[in-house]
Amino acid sequence: MYAMATNMDKKLLLKEEGTTQKVKEISMMHSAQDLKMMLGKLSWEILTLLSKEAMYPLEIARKLGIHEQKVYYHIRKLENSGAIAVEREEQKKGGTAKYYRTVSQAFGIEFPQGYRTMQRPSLLGGSEQIQAFFEEFINPEGVFEGKIVVGSPTPHGPFKTSARDGHYAAHLTFFLGQFAKMPEEFAIKLDIDVKAEKEEENNLILVGGPGTNLLTQELNEYLPIQFSMQSSEHGFLLGGLVSKKTKRVYTADVAGLIAKIENPWDKSKRVIVLAGNKAVGTKACVLALTNFWKKTLQNYRGNNGFAAVIQGFDLDGDGKVDSIEVPE
Repeated sequence: MYAMATNMDKKLLLKEEGTTQKVKEISMMHSAQDLKMMLGKLSWEILTLLSKEAMYPLEIARKLGIHEQKVYYHIRKLENSGAIAVEREEQKKGGTAKYYRTVSQAFGIEFPQGYRTMQRPSLLGGSEQIQAFFEEFINPEGVFEGKIVVGSPTPHGPFKTSARDGHYAAHLTFFLGQFAKMPEEFAIKLDIDVKAEKEEENNLILVGGPGTNLLTQELNEYLPIQFSMQSSEHGFLLGGLVSKKTKRVYTADVAGLIAKIENPWDKSKRVIVLAGNKAVGTKACVLALTNFWKKTLQNYRGNNGFAAVIQGFDLDGDGKVDSIEVPE
């Protein structure tokens, strides 16, 4: 078996079909002579055949109805230019047949200037609303810019709780990967590490309620819909979510909040909060922003005082939240 070699640079050719992006390999030519060897009528016919399947010269001659020596002449030119290469050899009637094939499914020429940075294409149909929601979290090169903060799994904070909802951030990051590139620095942090390293002055996505995430607890007073946190001799007592607008109280474990506000530590940055009364409520919020974002963000207008109450439901009766409603 032969390894196909070429003196051409290989790149990827991008093609968009609706919301689908397709790529194929393209070999770039470096000289006008190489291009000239490929563009003759017979050379082009041979290239077209060899782009579909590997063939040996006599087989090509029969396909095109021409003398074998003509094919050999053009095969040598195309091989010297790097456009084709031997893929394999087979014994045929006492001789060795060399099977040739094009080194790429496309060829091109390019000038060195003109490259521009592309935004990562979204895999979400009609995704302007969700991308606008995360706009400040994606830099001009399409890279995620911020920290995703989850509660520490060890006892911490005034409640001395161990977070059981941090793993829901994994589902969120899969979702973000559809329209944001991965940053160089590790983006997921524990709440205790963010405070210790004084990284609050970032774009932040907080996953987890005030009982498990210290930053959600500190930001509670800035939220349009707040968690009721009453002092007691044992620390704080959580009394559910309270809406400033409607005065309604949401105490169910599966209830939660999605909010987007200015970062009070740096007003040029933004904070997104996904927090439930309990861990299952946080899960409902993550599902609301990933699986049901059109419903969740229907009232989002680019404002930084956005908040929505999320109510989780178990529609298939398996004991797990799989759907949501947005009461307000």
